[in-house]
Amino acid sequence: MSVSVSVIVITYNSAAHVLDALDSIYNQSWKEIELIITDDCSGDDTVDLCRKWLEKNSGRFVHAELITSEINRGISANSNRGLQKATGDWLGLLAGDDAMKTECIADNMEWVSKHPEIRVLFSFADVYMDRFEDQNYLYTTPGNPYQSDGIMAPDRDAGSQYRMLLMFDRIHYSPSAWVHRETLLSVGGFDERFKLLEDHPLWLSLTKRGHRLYFMDKTTVNYRAHAGALANNARPYVVDPNYFEEKEFRKIYIYPYLPADIRLDAWFTWYASRIFRWKWLNRNKPQNRALWILLKVYLNPFKYYIFLKKRFRKDLKENEFYN
Repeated sequence: MSVSVSVIVITYNSAAHVLDALDSIYNQSWKEIELIITDDCSGDDTVDLCRKWLEKNSGRFVHAELITSEINRGISANSNRGLQKATGDWLGLLAGDDAMKTECIADNMEWVSKHPEIRVLFSFADVYMDRFEDQNYLYTTPGNPYQSDGIMAPDRDAGSQYRMLLMFDRIHYSPSAWVHRETLLSVGGFDERFKLLEDHPLWLSLTKRGHRLYFMDKTTVNYRAHAGALANNARPYVVDPNYFEEKEFRKIYIYPYLPADIRLDAWFTWYASRIFRWKWLNRNKPQNRALWILLKVYLNPFKYYIFLKKRFRKDLKENEFYN
């Protein structure tokens, strides 16, 4: 079995944890690895740490390279810099504060060798708080990827996955993803119009082009949850502030492809959410949560229309937009 592999490490102010990420790649059981580290104008010691680490360890890799940027352009552009430099048939993108388990690459490459139809592969991720130690383990995600109403259900095709992703991003284990490089290039890589939203547009682009997302029943990565993480699970607010920044993304990727009633429901929800831009109103308090439910559900006429439509249209039972 011979598969060319590139690991792209995405860094930005990752000094506290980037050596964990790099060491996890060094310690892979898979031998032939191309390592690309791409930094998005970090203001801490990330670049110096990576450069010194490479001076000591670059001989372990078939090729190792550090890319830097003089301006901060966001995660999507940083990922594309790594993509343009990588030469492997398969790519694993690792955030500078996450880590690969020792058999991560071997497990993924063995799986895709046995299933040549696969172009995008996910697996389980162990989530830890701050440090990758047993006492800091939180949970493994996803719970049951094969359940019938899940996006990875065995009988679901790329079109079905695409329709599910139009409703919302159901993939919260993106750190485990391995993507075929030519397939990623064929959809234009990561959409740089959205600086901090790299995953959801990519999964939509891939599934829209007919590339099914597959899942492997193994745990391959460690994901770090901490106060400094962009995807931190702590929610001290009612409406996620990132939601307010995604209007253009939804206008381009989502709204044009939804049924009219679902689209009107989404628009109503967006405009109702605007009042929660006031920080005091967006604090996660019972009265604010009640107001949000009142606005997006009980005062939303399209919710009633969709409810009645589902009740009288039995053919919608298996429709992803109405589940």
